[in-house]
Amino acid sequence: MLPQLNAMSWFELPTRRQKIAIVFGLDLLFLSLAFWGALWVRFESAHYFYDVPTWVTFVSVIVTTLAGFWYFGLYRAVLRYINEKNLQAILFSFAIATLLMIVASFYLQAVIPRTAPFIYLAFGVIFCGGTRFAIRFMFVWLENATKQNVIIFGAGDSGRQLLQAIGQGDDFQAVAFIDDKEELRNSLIHGLTVYQPKQLPMLIRRFHATKVLLAIPNAGTKRRAEVLTALADLNTEVLTVPRLNDLVTGDAKVDQIKEVDVEDLLGRESVTPNAHLMESSIRNKTVLVSGAGGSIGSELCRQILQFRPARLLLVERSEVALYQIERELKEMREALALNIDLVPLMISVQHLPRLSAMMDASNVDTVYHAAAYKHVPLVEQNVVEGVCNNVFGSYNIAQAAIKAKVKTFVLVSTDKAVRPTNVMGATKRLAELVMQSLAEQQSGTTISMVRFGNVLGSSGSVIPLFKDQIRKGEALTITHPDIIRYFMTIPEAAQLVIQAGSMANGGEVFVLDMGEPVKIAELAKRMVHLSGLEVRDDENPDGDIELQYTGLRPGEKLYEELLVGDDERPTDHPRILTANESFMPWNELMALFDELNDACEAMDKDAVIALLKQAPLAYCQEQVKPQLKAVS
Repeated sequence: MLPQLNAMSWFELPTRRQKIAIVFGLDLLFLSLAFWGALWVRFESAHYFYDVPTWVTFVSVIVTTLAGFWYFGLYRAVLRYINEKNLQAILFSFAIATLLMIVASFYLQAVIPRTAPFIYLAFGVIFCGGTRFAIRFMFVWLENATKQNVIIFGAGDSGRQLLQAIGQGDDFQAVAFIDDKEELRNSLIHGLTVYQPKQLPMLIRRFHATKVLLAIPNAGTKRRAEVLTALADLNTEVLTVPRLNDLVTGDAKVDQIKEVDVEDLLGRESVTPNAHLMESSIRNKTVLVSGAGGSIGSELCRQILQFRPARLLLVERSEVALYQIERELKEMREALALNIDLVPLMISVQHLPRLSAMMDASNVDTVYHAAAYKHVPLVEQNVVEGVCNNVFGSYNIAQAAIKAKVKTFVLVSTDKAVRPTNVMGATKRLAELVMQSLAEQQSGTTISMVRFGNVLGSSGSVIPLFKDQIRKGEALTITHPDIIRYFMTIPEAAQLVIQAGSMANGGEVFVLDMGEPVKIAELAKRMVHLSGLEVRDDENPDGDIELQYTGLRPGEKLYEELLVGDDERPTDHPRILTANESFMPWNELMALFDELNDACEAMDKDAVIALLKQAPLAYCQEQVKPQLKAVS
């Protein structure tokens, strides 16, 4: 059985030499038709066909034209990629041949009218050039038949570069530009019309566009959020080019199209970190990060490495996590050509003697304590281990730091510590009380706490879960339709932790400005819409993705808060507030520790929870709706 061939594969059958021979033969035929056709147009008879000087002129003109084609590389050009330069080569070859035709016909006394050379030029360009461009357009048409129609949002430099980039690819075909600049309305850029944003729904229907490519890398975060909010209502997949910073630094290129970052949806403007605050506790110092393999801990390590500590100690109990972060930091160190000593330490913060020995031997200057069990449902099921790690572990590493005369100690805390409704939040609040008491008891080590909400992309975060569920076509699982959360990016959170620690005098609770709280259900809907899908519900039973409400998990809150009281004060940084909150006297704290320790050693979960409820943590398993107030 013979294989089925489409038009594209037929043109790809001959070898390169065979193709050149075919094109050469066609050119010879077209040039002959052009020459004799020019004479026929003028004479409307064939008597010139028997004139010998005319034949000599014919041969010389044809050879000259073909030689020009060969010299200017026309037979090396691939027909599907023929362009304006090839057209220039055709015109120049015909110009030379036309001039020769005029001179030869004059000296040879050939039967050639004066206007015939110019008719030959016109016919030749139409036959030879027109055929080539017709073949090219046929290839383009065949290729575009399999491409997805896309609309480029942004007709600036990035949009034009993106158009050229995707034009060379096999996936997309741009059909229109969208831009809100009035001066660009209805203008043509590389053959595409620029439309206003309000015309986008009409264009999607008209061109059957499957995607919108966002090409506004230099737009502010709020502007991007506004655009994405509007695009989310169209149920069309939205992809974006990298941000301006990545383009400028060379970390990305315009044609590296990717999914929309969730932080763009939140519209949170980033603040450039204060270099002095970033480096004051880091540069040329020995810095220790506990929980170095976790989401926040690993980002702290990345940020710290850029400000050139003398030594960076990576404390992590997970072998896999420690291996991964050490390997990444080594690659980063080599790329930045830094001479920094990286020390991976497989230590649990629950092991006080090991912590003390390590800190004494290493002369640590700064500690960022990020090691904690933070997954609410897991800690709810593992109460004793949660207390041992989050409370006693925090106490141990702080005690070791004080004994080793560490200058700065920063506890990474969470908004779940405020009026906690779960064991995890209660343990983090108790860890804060421990730090406040230790700060009061001594002055050699400056101890502070930094409290913030959810970070995008952290382990257990809802955003990666939603992305995975959308990719698989599964229902998005949301605990409650009214649940809200604060969000910030991991790099911003790490930078603010470092800067807050540099401003500490001892005992402060620093609160990071998390912006406005986000309703998780609304965020999920936008993610579905920007993936080009529709939410399936009672109003739209034929939709693609269902929102499935599973109910609040044990200890989970509908609303998160950042402050225990209202006594917040601004700092030198616009995104960092500080608050002096009440704490337990040292003797009461030690008495509670003794009872907690006995309960943990007895593995008495109920006794542990009872002690947490008795402590001044405001721990209540039944949630009371607070007065929502975004920190600003």
